Amino acid sequence: MEQQRKGRIGSLPANINIMNPVPNKDAKSITGLVRKNGRIAGYELSDGRVLSKQEGVALAKQGGIRGVAIASRNGAEYLRSLPDGDESDNLGDLPSARD
Repeated sequence: MEQQRKGRIGSLPANINIMNPVPNKDAKSITGLVRKNGRIAGYELSDGRVLSKQEGVALAKQGGIRGVAIASRNGAEYLRSLPDGDESDNLGDLPSARD
């Protein structure tokens, strides 16, 4: 697990996440990203479902997605990987999903 130093996790502020939901025992993982014009528009889950960005945030808040936190940029909530020191499982590095 990456250490928090002086209010930072790596190069990011430690308080970047507004919520770290606790996943349910049957929570799914994100396996792919739906992209529109190069931006993340949704998520593909380990059970094959494809959700919009807003549906993904709502499901994560209910504990239905594991390994993510909820952050906000310019008033819009989005999912981000929980920092674990392993960049290979970051959401931005996942393959594009079918939509």
